[in-house]
Amino acid sequence: MSFVLARRQTTMTDDTDREAFETQVRRHARELHVHCYRMTGSFEDSEDLVQETFLRAWRKREQYEGRASLRAWLYKIATNACLDALDKRPRVPTADGEVRWLQPYPDTLLTELASSDEGPAEAVVAKETFELTFLVAIQHLAPLPRAAYILRDVLDCSAAETAEVLETTVASVNSALQRARAGLREHLPEPRAAWRPEQDRSAAEQALLARYVEATEQADLAAIKAITHEDLRFSMPPYPGVWEGRDAVIASWVEDGYGSETFGSLRCLPTRANGQPAIASYARTPGSGEYQPLTLDVLRFEDGLVREIVTFDGALLRHFGLPPTL
Repeated sequence: MSFVLARRQTTMTDDTDREAFETQVRRHARELHVHCYRMTGSFEDSEDLVQETFLRAWRKREQYEGRASLRAWLYKIATNACLDALDKRPRVPTADGEVRWLQPYPDTLLTELASSDEGPAEAVVAKETFELTFLVAIQHLAPLPRAAYILRDVLDCSAAETAEVLETTVASVNSALQRARAGLREHLPEPRAAWRPEQDRSAAEQALLARYVEATEQADLAAIKAITHEDLRFSMPPYPGVWEGRDAVIASWVEDGYGSETFGSLRCLPTRANGQPAIASYARTPGSGEYQPLTLDVLRFEDGLVREIVTFDGALLRHFGLPPTL
C-alpha cells in the first residue's frame, strides 16, 4: 500500500524535507491503517483516513515539538481524523445489529507492521480485538467511547495519554471507557473465551477448512451440513439480512440458485482475514472460460465446526493479493 501525499492539496517547496518526512511517517502507515480500521470497520475508508492523517501531519509538522513520540503524535492525528469522519458521516447498525459497512482485513498485510521500542506490533493486532465479532460489537459504540476503548484497552495507553489524544480530561476518558465496556458486554454475543477461534493454523483448523473448500466447490449440501454448527450464523454485508440456523442458511443458498445448473461451478482459494480462516470463491458460469471473483467467506470455528460465515463481495479480493481470475 502506498500513502503518497497529494500534491494538489499541499505545496512542497523542499523535496528533501518531503522525502525525509515521508520516510519517518511511512513506517507507521500499517498500524495507523489498522487503528483507523478498528475505528471505522471499513478497510477502504481507512486507506483514505491514513492519507488524511499524513496530510494533516505535514501541514502541522512545525507544531510537532518532539515532546511526545512521533508515533503517539500520529495516533492523535489519526484518531481525530476518524472522529471527524464519523461525525460528518455517522453510521448506525441496523435494529438487528448488522454493520453493513463492515469489510474484512487481509492477514497478509499485517506482516508490514513494524515492532519497535515505541510499542510492539502484537498489541496493535491483539487477536481478540481484531476478529469480525469484535469489530461488529465495537461499531455499536458511539465514536468517543469507541476511541477511548481502543486507546486504553487495546493499545494500552494511559488515561492521561488518552485524554491528550482526545483533547479532553482524564475524568471524561474514564467515563467514556466505562460506557464502552458496558456496551461491549451488551453486544458481544458470548464471553470472549467462547467466541475466540481455535489456535491459529492448527491441524484441526486446516483439516476443517479443507473440508469446507471441498464441500463448497462441489456444492455438496450434505457435506456442508456435516461440518457446520446447528446454530450456524450467516450474513453478507453490505446486503441486509442475518440468517440463523444451519437449515435456514443452507435453504437461503439453495433459493439463490447455489448448486443449480445455471449457477455454474466454483473454485476456492484458502486465505485469512481478521486472524480468521477464509476462502476466496471464484465462479464460472456456463459458457464462460474463466473463473471470476465471487465472494470472500470469513469463517469462525467453534467445537470443530463452522459456527459463523460472513460473506463479502468478491471485489474486495483485490486487497488480498489474490489473482483477478482463475
